Amino acid sequence: MATQAPDQTMTEPNFASAEYAERWQRGKRLRGETSGAATEMMLDLANIRVGDRVLEIAAGTGDLAIMTTRRVGPNGYVLATDISASMLDLAAESVRETGVANVETRIMDAENVDVAPASFNVVLCRAGLMLFPNVAKVLLGVHRALKPSGKFAVTVWSTAEKNPFFGLPLSIASRLAKIPLPAPGQPGLFSLSGQGVLEECYTKAGFRDVAVRAVSVRRHFLSTAKAIEAMKGSFPRLQVLLNKLSDADRALAWSEIEQQLSQFEGPNGFEAPGEWLIAVGTK
Repeated sequence: MATQAPDQTMTEPNFASAEYAERWQRGKRLRGETSGAATEMMLDLANIRVGDRVLEIAAGTGDLAIMTTRRVGPNGYVLATDISASMLDLAAESVRETGVANVETRIMDAENVDVAPASFNVVLCRAGLMLFPNVAKVLLGVHRALKPSGKFAVTVWSTAEKNPFFGLPLSIASRLAKIPLPAPGQPGLFSLSGQGVLEECYTKAGFRDVAVRAVSVRRHFLSTAKAIEAMKGSFPRLQVLLNKLSDADRALAWSEIEQQLSQFEGPNGFEAPGEWLIAVGTK
């Protein structure tokens, strides 16, 4: 998944960069393990049928697009879009390796959905909507792209408190860097997690029958050390904050992160709770 590159805040990575794409690709296995059930529920709620045309925004490296082809069948069509050419290069490679013939990739800014009006049955966005600077504009563009009775389904992270694997490290790094985390309404991992916020975004854009469900997930690692190792390789937003620290403060941050996360290690290894919000609305 990648989102718009312009107007980066001080805590946001460059979503269109090759480095971000590489980090996102490295986290593919972990995403599958922790969000697989939520993703399948999102696809169920989207009511994708054989032969449907599906648009994915912030498609990243293409794993969701490939999953979606199983639902639309050989006569359906999936258009995977992203602002990052590097992401879509990796997506196209995955599509070729998988052998599916009905996935197209296209560079597209989610805030400017450039497709024919009323041309898709379903639009999907996994782990991306909360990161867009102008969520309202995204939703209006999606609404135009959908056929009558078409559905827009998304997943976003719930609150920082319910996602300590992300929330604790970001809080620690933000405090040491003296850079506040995004305020409500600003792009960030938890920007759409407030009570009723996601529903209001949908209804203001003209969607009906809006429903939001919370889905619990667990992050499993052999140990806290393994969890930290995975985090270092696939958490660009944290790295942006850590890169603003001195070497000494960066070491202090990792020490505190490990100390705080160790509370989730037990006889069965490291297991941290998490929560997704899944939303769906109908045009």
